[in-house]
Amino acid sequence: MEKRAVYKGKSVVGLVEDVTVFGKNKGKKLRARIDTGATKSSIDKDLVKELGIGPVIGKRWVKSAHGTTLRPVVKIKIKLSKRKMNYKFTIADRKHMRYKILIGQNILQKHFLIDPSK
Repeated sequence: MEKRAVYKGKSVVGLVEDVTVFGKNKGKKLRARIDTGATKSSIDKDLVKELGIGPVIGKRWVKSAHGTTLRPVVKIKIKLSKRKMNYKFTIADRKHMRYKILIGQNILQKHFLIDPSK
């Protein structure tokens, strides 16, 4: 088991990390992209359906490389670097992307430091 570096109470993570996402009936472990340029975290719409995540608790305008869109928001329990947390994620169509989960600043700023060499 890999030991995680901790600095001033914050765990050090790399640009891609293992994350467990918990739905109504099960959890699923997968790789997530750590993105310091994203203000909000995002999850793939098909993964939301697969895990039975919901309900939608609101909507947010999100700017991306593809323009500005209004996305549904859900609250999700995740485990990242041994920390279990509940955070808001926007739902997006990420099927054309390598990572089904993107961890943004809303999660990173409170609990994590990023080491791009990891």
